[in-house]
Amino acid sequence: MKIADIELGDFPVMLAPMEDVTDPAFRLMCKRFGADMVYTEFVSADALIRSVSKTEQKLCISDEERPVAIQIYGRDTATMVEAARIVEQARPDILDLNFGCPVKRVAGKGAGAGMLQNVPLMLEITRSVVQAVKIPVTVKTRLGWDADHRIIVDLAEQLQDCGIAALTIHGRTRAQMYTGEADWTLIGEVKRNPRMHIPVIGNGDITTPQRARECFDRYGVDGIMIGRASFGRPWIFKEVKHYLQRGEELPPLTSQWRLDVLRQQVEDSVQLLDERRGILHVRRHLAASPLFKGIPNFRDTRIAMLRAETKEELFRIFEEIKPLLP
Repeated sequence: MKIADIELGDFPVMLAPMEDVTDPAFRLMCKRFGADMVYTEFVSADALIRSVSKTEQKLCISDEERPVAIQIYGRDTATMVEAARIVEQARPDILDLNFGCPVKRVAGKGAGAGMLQNVPLMLEITRSVVQAVKIPVTVKTRLGWDADHRIIVDLAEQLQDCGIAALTIHGRTRAQMYTGEADWTLIGEVKRNPRMHIPVIGNGDITTPQRARECFDRYGVDGIMIGRASFGRPWIFKEVKHYLQRGEELPPLTSQWRLDVLRQQVEDSVQLLDERRGILHVRRHLAASPLFKGIPNFRDTRIAMLRAETKEELFRIFEEIKPLLP
């Protein structure tokens, strides 16, 4: 699969853009485990053109991550165009437009998935950004606003006509948020549309290597994107890539190996930020990690892990957990 001139190989697997998750340290870790392309946290166009320091920091990318995409969101054409030009100066491989974020503080203000209620503006923004920058522009969106407005099949063609280089579709509506099951049937319908010629990437509920293979085979997508399933499990890319390439499961990764990965994730997060912020940042990964499932009476230990404020505290808990791991 290629996005513009960027070669991603057969059956590419990508790390989805996620706020407070896909920082440089986590992107690099997922890259090492086989992610074919990674995305930054999403960047507010409004904050970017106002030179908000915390937002500008999200533009920091490294050559080790490439190919890497920077994703922006906003609700105003002029602002999005200006932000796109700023992003281009950071030299990402791809600029991605976020028309899919469902959270209230974004979609409720008309940005992200809120754009699904104003398709003419979505298309105007997309067309204007494509014309404003020289790097490939892609879009990530959802099936529609709600079950009665699942517009993605027609919308995909309209976005393609704006000049985007690829389209990623999350198989839920905005109304679903992250509940229920992702519906890939419409993603498959978009891909089967003979008028579509850009790559179509599917996203939503890919949690196993077998499901990844099924999404390629059943729905014909050009690539897949993994988001929440990577929380506390960055090695999912290693498992998925092995299965896609060899048709067999990766030999089981030992509990000690996986615990060492989480330990490294803590170290990387602390090094990127500082101890207090790094620990806060990595907590959601630890809380979600499947490594700890099945440990009896784990609730109190989980609470202690989420209250830990230093590496020493966390690593001491890790040592206590180690003999209990399956």
